[in-house]
Amino acid sequence: MTGTPTPRPVLLAEMTTEEAAAAVTASPVVILPAGAFEQHGPAMPLATDLIRAERVADLVAAELAGRAVIGPSLPVGVSPHHLAFTGTITLTTTTLAAVLRDYADSLYRHGWRKILVVTGHGGNNATLTTVAQDLLTTHPDLEFAWTPVTALAADVVSGMGVSEVHGHSGEAETAQMLHVAPHLVHPDRLTPGATATAALDPLSRLSHRAGHPTLAVRYDRLSPNGVLGDPRRATAEDGQAIVDAVVKRLSSFVKEWLEA
Repeated sequence: MTGTPTPRPVLLAEMTTEEAAAAVTASPVVILPAGAFEQHGPAMPLATDLIRAERVADLVAAELAGRAVIGPSLPVGVSPHHLAFTGTITLTTTTLAAVLRDYADSLYRHGWRKILVVTGHGGNNATLTTVAQDLLTTHPDLEFAWTPVTALAADVVSGMGVSEVHGHSGEAETAQMLHVAPHLVHPDRLTPGATATAALDPLSRLSHRAGHPTLAVRYDRLSPNGVLGDPRRATAEDGQAIVDAVVKRLSSFVKEWLEA
C-alpha cells in the first residue's frame, strides 16, 4: 500500500543539501524573516517582531506553492532606541548589514538570484536600504527586495481607529500578535502608552512631526512603558485583517516578480 507522499520542505533549514540544490531551480525565491529582540511593553514578548515576520513568511511561502523557500531568520535587529528597557539586545547597523550581506552572498553562491527580506522591525529599514544599494554594485544580477510587515497594510490599520500616536506595541502590533500568537500576549497587562502628540515632550513631538527632518529619539523618552498607542483596543480580528492583507500583497508581488 502506498502511503501519503511526504510534502517537500519549505524551510531551507529542514532540507538536506541535495534537496537544497534542487530548490535553487524549483524555488527560486528565498524569503528571509527579520525581526528584533527588544521590549514590546508590559504585555508582549521580546521576539514580537520576529514572530510576526516568520508567520508572514510561512503564509506567503504557502501561497506560492513551492516556488519559494524560507531561509534562516535574522532574530536580532537594530534596536538601540529600546536599550533602556531590560532584555533588549541590539546589533549595530554595521553588524546587521554584514550579516545580511553574508546571507545574500552565501545564497548567491549556490545559485539563488531572488531574495526577499520580510522585516517585522522598522529599525532595520535603514540598514536594509543600504544593503540593497550595495548589492547593486557587488552582485548586479542579484535581485534583493525587502519589506516591512505592518506598513503593507496601512489602509487596514487606519481603519482600525488607532490613536493619534500609535505604532510600537500599539493597536496594530498587538492585534497581529493576538492573531498569530495569542498565547504570548498577556491581556491583563495591556496598558496604553503615548497616545496623543500633545502629551509628548517637546523633543518627542518634534520627532513625530510630519514634513520635517527625521529625528531619532529613545523610546523611554517617547513613552515610559515603551508603548505607542492603546493596545487595549486591539482585537484578533483586526490582526487577521492586517496579516491577510500583507500576505495577499506580498504573494501578488512575488508572483509578478517570478514572471518579470
